[in-house]
Amino acid sequence: MRERQQLDEAVTAIRKLEQALEDGATLIELGEMEEDQASITEGENAIKAVEKEAASRQVETLLSGEADGFDTYLEVHAGAGGTESQDWANMLQRMYGRWAERRKFKVEIVEMTDGEEAGIKGATLLIKGHNAYGWLKTESGVHRLVRISPYDSNARRHTSFASVWVYPVIDDRIEIEIKESDCRIDTYRSSGAGGQHVNTTDSAVRITHNPTGIVVACQQERSQHKNRATAWNMLRARLYEAELKKREEKANAEAASKTDIGWGHQIRSYVLQPYQLVKDLRTGTQSTDPDEVLDGDLDPFMEASLAARVYGTTEAVEDID
Repeated sequence: MRERQQLDEAVTAIRKLEQALEDGATLIELGEMEEDQASITEGENAIKAVEKEAASRQVETLLSGEADGFDTYLEVHAGAGGTESQDWANMLQRMYGRWAERRKFKVEIVEMTDGEEAGIKGATLLIKGHNAYGWLKTESGVHRLVRISPYDSNARRHTSFASVWVYPVIDDRIEIEIKESDCRIDTYRSSGAGGQHVNTTDSAVRITHNPTGIVVACQQERSQHKNRATAWNMLRARLYEAELKKREEKANAEAASKTDIGWGHQIRSYVLQPYQLVKDLRTGTQSTDPDEVLDGDLDPFMEASLAARVYGTTEAVEDID
């Protein structure tokens, strides 16, 4: 139902764009026929609005990864540097919270550890909304802040680091498909207590899943049919458990691969003094209004990094026909 709703919204949006474009063109045509400059201008403005909305919708096409539509966790961790870095981590946590609010996403604080004097040592946010992970996935990395420290009585310039890690909230309702051709099914006589009938008929069932080597067996029922059904359920449960272990191992591997929080690993720099500039070191995208960026204006940076990931260039969104 959620997927259907999302598709309905996408189709409706496209139809609205088509109608708005047609209305704008008609208005221009009528204005030219009647030599009404006001109508022509109104039509041109309508088409410009359609163009802007279409460009925004185009970015959504970059969010086509398997997990892009999921909710997401976002972790922020302060780097070395004590109070300075902990205050910077707190600023980042607020920045992503404000970004989510702008998109009308729901934000929950899952965990937060306060700093000794100010700021936070770390925090985990749960951000719920359509394509939350897709939008935020390129934000993982080290973020660097340069400013005059409010905690330095000598008003010296300080450089601080904090890391961000983004990972999707996975739906645990996994559908396990088992090919019967991948399994060997054996029947045999039950060996336990249970009466003469249990021990004299081939009612017990053993299933071996050849690709994984998992073996399950059931002999608790007198009916081979019931034992077979129970064994299949047991096999599905075992395969489900194996999938969870794989997922956990993958998450641990990603955690182990996270870089040091410091020089040489940053993805974005936020300079407040001696000049004002936010620059993404991967795409070159920049803003001269860091206050607005720190208040959640992150879309230009996310769009550029998504385009770079999908198409290999930050200009890809504009180049799409």
